[in-house]
Amino acid sequence: MGIKSILSDIRTDKKFIESLPNINSDEFDKVILTRRSVRVFTNEDIPKDIINNSLDNALKAPTSSNLQTWEIYCVKSKEIKKKVVKACLSQPAAATAKELFVFVSRPDYWKRNNQMMVEYLNSKKNPPKEVLKYYNKFTKIAYTQGFLNIFGLLKKIYISIVGMYKVIPREPTSFNDMKVWSQKTTALACQNFMLSMRAYGFDTCPMEGFDSYRLKKILNLPRKAQICMVIGAGRRDPKGVYGKQFRFDNSFFIKEI
Repeated sequence: MGIKSILSDIRTDKKFIESLPNINSDEFDKVILTRRSVRVFTNEDIPKDIINNSLDNALKAPTSSNLQTWEIYCVKSKEIKKKVVKACLSQPAAATAKELFVFVSRPDYWKRNNQMMVEYLNSKKNPPKEVLKYYNKFTKIAYTQGFLNIFGLLKKIYISIVGMYKVIPREPTSFNDMKVWSQKTTALACQNFMLSMRAYGFDTCPMEGFDSYRLKKILNLPRKAQICMVIGAGRRDPKGVYGKQFRFDNSFFIKEI
């Protein structure tokens, strides 16, 4: 019996449907409406200790190599905040957010942070040999692509034929690999921060519609840096949500296989 037929049997099973909790669709819609990213914040300040604790919780996001490859910009300057708000296209909530935070993925920090880790381990009396070997093993040539990317091509051939991935499964083989790692861990840091703020009773608004190029210029970031998310934080105004919510029919998004 295929997955599709099992799903259809479940949906037509009266006993199964009757066993489901009675959910008021109108109440559910109200809950969803309050969780929308386009909302209005009040003027209430967020205590500094809550912000600091939430930022500390963001730093607890797991990484693939114990090396942090992101930065968090806390926008305090009024002038810079205005520029960031303008760069958050179609996100009016950015203007009402009491605090703005920009999470930036920095894959170009890999080499620097790896070297700092090696120096730290060497400063210890008896550093674990396996750990030191891990950070010394492959990083030096991981980003060396060479003229016309010839080294990168040779690495791909070597990995394909010799199977180097079996020997060093957790090491990046190119800058693109490190870019993916960095973006994923930055996203986890964003999630930790938002969950922490909400646990303290405040709300967060991820600004999906932002101009990455403009933000890089505002924050003076290099080309290799990637803007992961702009997050507005504050106390949500219970009266205000910007605009109506529109969506396509669920047949575009729900697929049975």
